[in-house]
Amino acid sequence: MPLPPTLLAAVPLSIWIYLLLARGQFWRVREDRLELKPLENWPRVTVIVPARNEAQTIFQAILSLAKQDYPGEFSIILVDDHSEDGTAALAEQAANESGASQRVNIHSAAPLAPGWTGKLWALNEAVSAARKKMPVFFWFSDADVVHAPDTLRRLVFRAVGDSLDLASLMVLLQAKTFSERLLIPPFLYFFLMLYPPRWIADPKASTAGAAGGCILLRRSAIDRIGGMAAIRGQLIDDCALARAVKKSGGQIWMGLTSTSVSLRNYGTFAEIRDLIARTAFTQLRYSFLLLMATLIGLFVTYLPAWIAFFTLDDPGWLLASTAISIMTATYGATVRFYGFPWLWALTLPFAAVFYGYATCVSAVRYWLGRGGQWKGRAQALRRN
Repeated sequence: MPLPPTLLAAVPLSIWIYLLLARGQFWRVREDRLELKPLENWPRVTVIVPARNEAQTIFQAILSLAKQDYPGEFSIILVDDHSEDGTAALAEQAANESGASQRVNIHSAAPLAPGWTGKLWALNEAVSAARKKMPVFFWFSDADVVHAPDTLRRLVFRAVGDSLDLASLMVLLQAKTFSERLLIPPFLYFFLMLYPPRWIADPKASTAGAAGGCILLRRSAIDRIGGMAAIRGQLIDDCALARAVKKSGGQIWMGLTSTSVSLRNYGTFAEIRDLIARTAFTQLRYSFLLLMATLIGLFVTYLPAWIAFFTLDDPGWLLASTAISIMTATYGATVRFYGFPWLWALTLPFAAVFYGYATCVSAVRYWLGRGGQWKGRAQALRRN
């Protein structure tokens, strides 16, 4: 017996009503605007920057860290993970030119230990080296990110005021080329859909997420989870860290900012495909069934409403129009965050199709033994 045509619109409409009303209001994209006040005692912080072949961005990244307007004591460790492009020399040059050479220490990473991903191994090396300074917080910052001068002060103020063990900021990704404009805002939108910030901050919710480009972490929280070794093989390291901290009883928080900016460009569709493919199948726990469910979910959520819009009469057309309106309105907040016109929100279905394609690429690469490609390393090897 054929399915009623109205189901073509009714099913996606029910999905979008759920996303609008019951998914932690993930679509309310709000920049962190916490009002800063003086603290009686600003705790000691060690900033850690893992870097592997980051010559294009490391100078600006270290410069922005050295110029942090932070009232307390802080130092910077650049972990050079066997770079071949002069990353360490450029970092040292930035430290000298900023007048902060005594604050910046360049640490050469030991050979990658078995069972570790490259970034986590570099972070672990720096955490171990910094323990003698007894910092209250570690600030993990990516080598391609530049921060506003008050970023560290804001993170610490929030962490102290809200008794947080982990506070992270989703930095602003580049969205200048056509491929970036089409696919980078959805990266933020889909991430927030998976990890609604309200659920992350709720100690009663199991959801735990963080943005790896900018994480402030209490030293006591690292000790409580058993050190970085507790997550040493995790490819999605930021969310794994947040999950471990929250599971241990820690309070976590994630916000958004436009004043911490990634300098990394994704000028082509292939580059963005590789960005997605690096971790997409990992997110699905390397499961073929979850891959199929995800592809079906993407299709049902983003495409049938448009098909119904152009092919059905009422009441199906009305249901489809309502689903499209909710889809566009929720994504519109992300589009406006990037400074694009509201009409650009209509491109979301195209992005969803591309993300489905990139997820398939991620699965194929995993099955071929080339999963999790980053800086010349395959970090998600197929399990036998």
